[in-house]
Amino acid sequence: MIHPPGWKPSPEQIRNAYGKVIPDVIAPDLDVLFCGINPSLYSGATRDHFARPGNRFWTTLHAAGFTDRVLHPSEKDELLKSGLGVTNLVPRATARADELDDEEFRAGVKALAAKARRLRPRYIAFLGLSAYRIATGKKKAAVGPQEDAIGGARVWLLPNPSGLNAHYQLPDLARVFGELRRAAGSP
Repeated sequence: MIHPPGWKPSPEQIRNAYGKVIPDVIAPDLDVLFCGINPSLYSGATRDHFARPGNRFWTTLHAAGFTDRVLHPSEKDELLKSGLGVTNLVPRATARADELDDEEFRAGVKALAAKARRLRPRYIAFLGLSAYRIATGKKKAAVGPQEDAIGGARVWLLPNPSGLNAHYQLPDLARVFGELRRAAGSP
């Protein structure tokens, strides 16, 4: 759904987004399938991935060279033209990621592996170190390529682009996302 310019969900729409699921932006044979932790309530209300103001996902994709311009979250289907997609480790929207439990993360990896076997992305890019570590049990995993594959897809670990992640500023995010873009051979 494309929203009119300047449209924002109401506080009531955001509150009512608890537990909502956003459809994946996915297709067979993608170069990179980005995997977020789970949708925010704002994203649940808009039904757009990484829609919360202050999230740097869309800006980072452009700064890293994945897209030729900064896409608005409602333009998410444009990603498919660039061989990119988006899914979530845990599909339900919450106010904070700490509302999720470890079992949801582990179940999310199993579901992600099934998607990857079916749709064959070349890379799965996890957006969030802590969630990846919990989901996979790899407590020392660091940003960059990982040794293990998931559902046949190579795995790349990236920092969460949330504006709340102060450890990575936009230039740092663009650099590490750009390393994945070059490895994946994306334009």
